[in-house]
Amino acid sequence: MSALTEREREVAAPSLRAVRPWTIAVAFGLVATVICAAGSWIPSLWGDEAATLLSARRPVSTLIPMLFHVDAVHGLYYLGMHGWIRLAGESPFALRLPSAAAIGFAVAAVTLLAGRRGGPKAAIVAGLVACVLPRMTYAGEEARSFAFTAAAAAWLTLLLVWLVDGRGRTAPASVRRSLWAVYAAGMALTSYLFLYTVSLVLAHLGILLISRASRPTLRAWLIATGCVVVALAPLGLLAYFERSQIGYLGTQPFDSSTLLWQPWFGNGWVAIAAWALILLAIGAWVRARWGRGSRPDARTAPLPIDATLVGACWLILPTGAMLLVNLVFPMYTGRYSTFAAPAAALLIAEGLLVLGRLVSRRGGIPAIAATGAGALLFIAVSTPAYLDQRGPYSKNDSDWAEVSSAMASVAQPGDAVVFDESTKPSQRPRLAMRTYPAGFAAVSDPTLRTPYTHNIGWADRVWTVQQAAELGRFDGVKTVWLIENDLDGDLHSYGLADLEALGFEKTGRSVPTHRTMLIELTR
Repeated sequence: MSALTEREREVAAPSLRAVRPWTIAVAFGLVATVICAAGSWIPSLWGDEAATLLSARRPVSTLIPMLFHVDAVHGLYYLGMHGWIRLAGESPFALRLPSAAAIGFAVAAVTLLAGRRGGPKAAIVAGLVACVLPRMTYAGEEARSFAFTAAAAAWLTLLLVWLVDGRGRTAPASVRRSLWAVYAAGMALTSYLFLYTVSLVLAHLGILLISRASRPTLRAWLIATGCVVVALAPLGLLAYFERSQIGYLGTQPFDSSTLLWQPWFGNGWVAIAAWALILLAIGAWVRARWGRGSRPDARTAPLPIDATLVGACWLILPTGAMLLVNLVFPMYTGRYSTFAAPAAALLIAEGLLVLGRLVSRRGGIPAIAATGAGALLFIAVSTPAYLDQRGPYSKNDSDWAEVSSAMASVAQPGDAVVFDESTKPSQRPRLAMRTYPAGFAAVSDPTLRTPYTHNIGWADRVWTVQQAAELGRFDGVKTVWLIENDLDGDLHSYGLADLEALGFEKTGRSVPTHRTMLIELTR
C-alpha cells in the first residue's frame, strides 16, 4: 500500500506543482467572494449595519463632525461606504458586496501563505477551509469593516513574511525601506478601519522573535511599528473619549463560548473540529522544532517561517492581549477577532495535512486522499452554520425587512406611525423605516424630532407621544400604527397609554412579525 502511495505522489505532484500560486489565490478568492455574496440579501439588516448605512448616507460635511462624537473607530470604513452606496445603491446585497469581495482577498492571501512552504496542496486545502470558515463567511455578508480587517491583516502578514523569509531578504536596501514604509502605512490604515487591528503587531513580533529574525529586521520592524503608533494617536484619543459606546460590553456574559467558538467558528461542532485540528497542527510543529533543537546550531540558526508559526502567533497573541485587557476594561466581543480568522483557517488546514500524513503512515491510505476526506468533512460540519447565516432573521434576530413589508401592506396615506423607543438602540423598530424606507412611504412620523442627518450621533432624536401631541403633531391624524418590540411574547407597551389618552383606541387589528407587532389604533 505504501508503494501505491508513492506512485500516487509521483503522478499527482507534478500536476499540482504546475499550478502557479497566483492561479490558486485568484481562483479561491473568486470562489470565496461568490460564497459570501450568495444569499447575502436574505438576512434583514441589523443594528450595526444600520449604523453603517445611516452614517454612509450622510453628507461628508456632517459625517466628519459625527465621527468626533461617535464611531470614530469606524470612520474610514464609513467614508468608503459613503462613496460606494452612491455607485451601487443601498440594497442589502449592495451594502454587503464589498465585504464579500474583501473576504475573497483574505482567502487569496491565505492560500499564498499556506503555499509558501507547503506547496500547492497546502494552498488548496487552506483555500477550501478559508472559504467555509463560519467567521469568514459571516463577515463576508455583513456591512461592517471586519471583512476588510481580515483581508488587510492577511496581506500585511504575507508582506512581513516575504520581507523576513522570502525574496524580500535579498532585495536592494532602498526597496526594503520602501516596503517597510508600505507595511507601516498599511498597518495604520488597517487600524483606522478598526482600531483593535493594531494588536496584529503583537502577532508579527511573535513571528519575528520565534523565527530568530536578524537585528536589522527587528530594527526595521520597530521603526515601522513606532510610526504606526504615532499615526494612531489621534484615533486612540478619540476612541478613549468615545469609550462609553462600548460600555454595554461590561454587561454581556463572558464564558467559554466567548473564548472557544464565537471569535472564529460560529457554533460548537465547528469549534470542536477546528480546535482538534489546530492543536494537532501546533503539536506537530512543536515536535518538529523540538527534534531540530537537538542539533548544535539550533539555538542560533533562524527558523523557517511556516504556516503553523504564522497562524499560531496570529491567532493567539492579538486575541489573547484583547482578552487580558477585557479583564480590566470591558472592550471585547467575538467579532472583534475577525482579523485573526485567516489564521484559524491556516492552522485548520495545517491540521488536516498533518492528519493526512498520520493516516497515510498508519492506515496505508494515500495522504492526499485522507487530507481531502478531512477537508470535505470540515466543509460538511461548517455548512449548517453557513445556511443559518443566510436565514432571514440571522442578524441578531432582526426582522426589519419583514416589518417594512408588513407596513406597506396595511398602511394608508394619511396614517401615522409611532415606534417603540424603549428598547436598546440596536433593536429599535424605528430603524426598520431607516433601513427599508419603501414600506413607510405613505405614513407620517409625528414623534420625529431631529433626523439623524442633523444629529451628532447616527440615530434620530424623537419626542414622546405626549410631547408630540402638545406640539400638535397628531392633529388631523385618524389612524396610528404602533410598532412594538415583541421579544418571545414579551410585548412592550411603549406610548400606548399616551395614545389612548389622545382618544386613539385599538381596532383589534394587528400584524405580527418575527419579533415585532404592528398595532392599529384609530379615533
